[in-house]
Order: sequence, then structure tokens, then C-alpha cells
Amino acid sequence: MLQTIKLENILFLDIETVPEFENHGQLSEDKKLLWEEKTQYQRKDEFTAEQFYDRAGIWAEFGKIVCISVGFFSFKNGGRTFRLTTFRDKEKTLLQEFANLLQEHFSKPHHLLCAHNGKEFDFPFIARRMLIHDLALPLKLNLFGKKPWEVPHLDTLELWKFGDYKHFTSLKLLTNVLKIPSPKDDISGSDVRNVFYNDKDLDRIVNYCEKDVLAIAQVILKLRQEKLLEASEVVSV
Repeated sequence: MLQTIKLENILFLDIETVPEFENHGQLSEDKKLLWEEKTQYQRKDEFTAEQFYDRAGIWAEFGKIVCISVGFFSFKNGGRTFRLTTFRDKEKTLLQEFANLLQEHFSKPHHLLCAHNGKEFDFPFIARRMLIHDLALPLKLNLFGKKPWEVPHLDTLELWKFGDYKHFTSLKLLTNVLKIPSPKDDISGSDVRNVFYNDKDLDRIVNYCEKDVLAIAQVILKLRQEKLLEASEVVSV
């Protein structure tokens, strides 16, 4: 039961990703061929491999993480706060910092990671990029040999499916139907590449990412039928 999980044992997170290079021409010749092979079914005849490269950020083999935002609940003196922070640096550095957080504060068996569509995107993307950078996988991301019920991950998309595995609901739609303030009031995921490479505005991306983390926490509260967080309870650190 979702209600039996202590909120302070959940680390909520979201990542923002972009193509590893600003443009297709910066790829090695081998990587260009591999990109063409990887995307041939998705782009079909509508786009060339070069035209399709703007979407490379959704594949860990061709993209990179520009920030990881996390949030967690704290309960002290009868009060409730939700603390937000973001790892933002060169990819290897931010991944190592995130791994350190997991190892130092969220490594116990009862600790869980929570994201929206995290099982399909965020968690495997982080793990793959860590291995690409020769970083050791934290226990919470090392799923080798684990049975499904042993995986320490919560996914708000999966929770909303209620067993309907053909159903996809975006976080924007889910917050709308649950009457949660939308995190998509500025940019969307499709804008991140341009904001990063063209506008060079990482602050804007971080703000967007942190809003998603807050929205994911609000969804969990709503599914538990608990009071939503108020602005005064959210602290950025």
C-alpha cells in the first residue's frame, strides 16, 4: 500500500537531457553511422539522420544529462517541509555527486527512488551514463539479479496505470486531472535542447526540472489522499 511508505524514505527526482553534442556534424563518422542505424525506424523517411539529431537527448548512448533535481520530505517539530536541490555541472561530476547522495543518505533497504516514467527513462538513463563515465552504480540503480518486487523504484506513471500497461499519461496531463499546479508553465521537454545550446540558460532548465520534482511529490500526496504541499513548505537548497 502506498500509504504505508514513509514519505521521508522517498527521494523524488527528475533529469533533463540534451544531445551529447550541439550538432550532428560533431559526431565521429562511426557515431554518425550508429546514429543513423539507431533512429531509422523512428524517423522513417520524414527526416534525415542529421535533421533528427535534435532528438538525440532521449537516448543515453547519444545524449547527456545536464541536471538532476531531487526532493525529499522532512518532518520536524510537527511541521512538514519539502527540500529541493539540483546537481548541475559537467555530466560526470553531477553524476558522481548524485551517486554520493544515494550512498550517504538513501542506501537503506527501505529507501525508494521516485520519478514520473522513471522506470522507462530516468533510472536507466542515469545508470547507463554512469557506466559510460566508468562510475560505480549505487545500490539503488544496480538492478542486476533483482526480482521485480525487489526493485527500489516508484513510478508515478506506473501507479496511475493501475495495471493498464498500454496507457501513457504525461505528467502535465496527470497534474491537470488531479488539480495540481502544472510544472509546465514555462518550457517543456522538447524545448530543453534549444534552451541549453542556443540560449545557454541552464538556470531556466534547472527551474523547470525542480518544478517537475515538486509535481511528482504532489502526485504521490494526491494518490495517498493527503494534503498538497503549500509554497511555504517548499525549500530550495
